[in-house]
Amino acid sequence: MPRRPKNKVQTQPVNLQPDSAGIDIGATELLVAVPPDRDQESIRTFGTFTEDLHALADWLSRCRIKTIAMESTGVYWIPLFQILETRGFEVCLVNARHVKNVPGRKTDVLDCQWLQYLHSVGLLRGSFRPNDQVCALRSYLRHRDMLVRCAASHVQHIQKALTQMNLQLHHVISDLTGLTGLAILDAILAGQRDPKVLAALRDPRVKASEATIAKALVGDYRPEHLFTLKQALALYRHYQTQMRECDLQIEKHLASFQTKATEPVPTPVGRQRKKPERNQPQFDLRSHLHRILGLDLTALPGLGTVNAHTFFSEIGSDLSKFPSSKHFASWLGLCPDQRLSGGRVLSAHTRSVKSRAAYALRMAAYSAGRSYSAIGDYFRRMRARLGTPKAITATAHKLARIIFHLLKTHTPYDESIFARDEQRYLHRRTLNLRRQAHDLGFSLTPLPVSGEVS
Repeated sequence: MPRRPKNKVQTQPVNLQPDSAGIDIGATELLVAVPPDRDQESIRTFGTFTEDLHALADWLSRCRIKTIAMESTGVYWIPLFQILETRGFEVCLVNARHVKNVPGRKTDVLDCQWLQYLHSVGLLRGSFRPNDQVCALRSYLRHRDMLVRCAASHVQHIQKALTQMNLQLHHVISDLTGLTGLAILDAILAGQRDPKVLAALRDPRVKASEATIAKALVGDYRPEHLFTLKQALALYRHYQTQMRECDLQIEKHLASFQTKATEPVPTPVGRQRKKPERNQPQFDLRSHLHRILGLDLTALPGLGTVNAHTFFSEIGSDLSKFPSSKHFASWLGLCPDQRLSGGRVLSAHTRSVKSRAAYALRMAAYSAGRSYSAIGDYFRRMRARLGTPKAITATAHKLARIIFHLLKTHTPYDESIFARDEQRYLHRRTLNLRRQAHDLGFSLTPLPVSGEVS
């Protein structure tokens, strides 16, 4: 029986932390554990008011604590994390999945003691958290995404009100919140009921004819549904105003980042829109990203300005916390998580990771699959072998490693490098086809290139 090769065990020196504490985070109280020799009462309970958080920090200072471990519980950890970090403590924010308690009774006291013990023997790893400037940008962008979702829900309410009145306007025009849709909705709420007059508000660029729109606007105008329509439209416009104010704040915050670019913004490749879409930021976001990063991430196939902005706001430009691109891709959840036992592969699926940056890369990978580029060719090859979902993950993994290299080396994206890889792939494929034809008793003859005389 052949011997199974042994996997190399990665051993690391134990990093003992004698001056460590553990904090169990709650909504109304915090339980803190320190080593037993630091205080007569090694476990204390504090409230969550600001003065209680400062009292907690003072007690840890008296106990000569230098490093603290806490779980990332909701958003309750953020105020304490910021105060402790300002006071000079080394705060280790850990994933709750990595610090599950041993079997038995589970209490808040046992949780904070378990955190303190694991941290004291060096068994905890801190989660990645970008610098404060990027965290502030991330908060703005996440709030803006929430505004976009709320606005979309009110568009659905508008469609529901129209359906209840049997007005099929949203089925004959593509965008109910465009120029034509809003003009017709305003006229309906102003009291106009004549379908021909309403259809005359049609923008010339709309594909549906006036006759079709007039036919769709014959319905039962009931007062309760008109009231619902009025409020839903008002809420939609309110959220659009909020989004514009949020865009101004994001642009102001982006201007505070340090400039790294020494060259002007390169000309975008391919066909570009004259103006941003409705839910996109209404300012020159691409120029800001180029100035801050010192390179143009939108040069990568499929990676648009919005996805590049999402990636930057979630991670930033400093990737020094990741030793290599493999670690970075693993943190994003874009590589297989192989589980072995008894020499058998139990599972090789990717980990379930909720990451906005990974989602942006997956969207970019799907868009790159429709491009005539080396990344697009790679996506189509993976799709033929593995199917679309796995091809998206594989292409997103490749994009993550490319971005890691670009940000670490501060070099622009060069498509010619991947073109050479594509040529090597075609050469290997040709050799394989010749070998298969030879085994079957055939020979391959290349076709003459167009323009050559046979």
